[in-house]
Amino acid sequence: MRCYVFPGQGTQKKGMGRSLFGKFPDLRRRADRVLGYPIEELCLENPERRLSDTAYAQPAIYVVNALHWSAAQEDLPPADFFAGHSLGEYSALFAAGAFDFETGLTLVRRRAELMSQVSGGAMAAVVGLSEQIVEETLKRHGATGVVIANYNAPEQFVLSGSREELARIKPVFEKVEGVRGFVPVRVSGPFHAPAMAPAADRFRSLLASAEVGELRTPVISNVTGRPFGPDAREVRELLAEQIAQPVRWTDSIRYLRDAGVSVFTELGESKVLTSLIDRITTAQKPAPEPAEEPAREPGPDPRRDLIERIKREILQPEIGDEALGFDEDASFRQLGLNSIIYVRLARRAGTVLGVPVKPDVIFQHRSCAALADYLLTRDDIAGSAPPEAPPAPLREYQDERVTALLRDCANGTLSVDRTIEAIRALA
Repeated sequence: MRCYVFPGQGTQKKGMGRSLFGKFPDLRRRADRVLGYPIEELCLENPERRLSDTAYAQPAIYVVNALHWSAAQEDLPPADFFAGHSLGEYSALFAAGAFDFETGLTLVRRRAELMSQVSGGAMAAVVGLSEQIVEETLKRHGATGVVIANYNAPEQFVLSGSREELARIKPVFEKVEGVRGFVPVRVSGPFHAPAMAPAADRFRSLLASAEVGELRTPVISNVTGRPFGPDAREVRELLAEQIAQPVRWTDSIRYLRDAGVSVFTELGESKVLTSLIDRITTAQKPAPEPAEEPAREPGPDPRRDLIERIKREILQPEIGDEALGFDEDASFRQLGLNSIIYVRLARRAGTVLGVPVKPDVIFQHRSCAALADYLLTRDDIAGSAPPEAPPAPLREYQDERVTALLRDCANGTLSVDRTIEAIRALA
């Protein structure tokens, strides 16, 4: 069984949808009429950096997701389920026939406006800790105004609350054993938290008049982690609740796996959800029965390996052997060269990791340890694993999703080119 998933806010970037706007001009024109501004210009040129504004980012992502869905219908087999992360849920409902493109975009535009009006809050990702430890840490340190907003994976959660409280507990979490990062999320408010309740109430009134039809394909709700029911009133109510309720992505993927889904295909401008699904699926597999054998040495430490790699592959080519003894918590400013050091290190990091890294990222995470923690939360970093890791093609070939794609290619359901593209997307 197959499930197509759609990403949400945070995946927006300049140039999104570049290869698709020209293929679907009618959809672009329809979006322009609803929004009152040229969506292609917003996505490709990002005037005045508007894509960092929730009011613009959410409609842009919805439109680009719709472009990807339009392209997917040309050469991908039908889905058995749809799912979307937060905002992506609207793309999933559109694909399933709950509403037409314009209705979905109108709802998304109004949702974005209401959410952007709630200020004074922030969000931060915590990586490496279990749900129980996150909850206990919040309770122990009196962070009653901070809640888990996104259950993204068994050891990846996003917290939502006031900026002051998140800043206060940041050093607390950074000292918890096993944590791999506490990283601020670039959003304008405390999404999926009780502070968003007023926005949810106003949105509920708008939804009451929205035309919602019968779903042709089951869609998983972020609020329940289960499929939406057939009642249009239930769909409207869950969409309103979603603004102030946590995104239960882990529960959603586990439900889909238990329902028999073996192939997940992400449609959009990122592969963030693909990475999260891999983590959830891996964690869900039952552990083998322990065999009686001698005690082994402790396993590799990804954080320690990445810190050493930063020193060896990013710092050493710039400053020489001094990098190998450089304090992992020391600021890169100690290397001299003033601000130019961040430009040089960003260029080197981009070469080593295989993806662009901006100088302001190096500036914000200005030590080996801080940079490593940041990189460990990035799902698009190719090469953040230690060099000794098994080669990716071997891991992919053992993946049942790849086997399903190859089978579809063999029986003619998928073309060879599309099969290659889909397998690459799983990497």
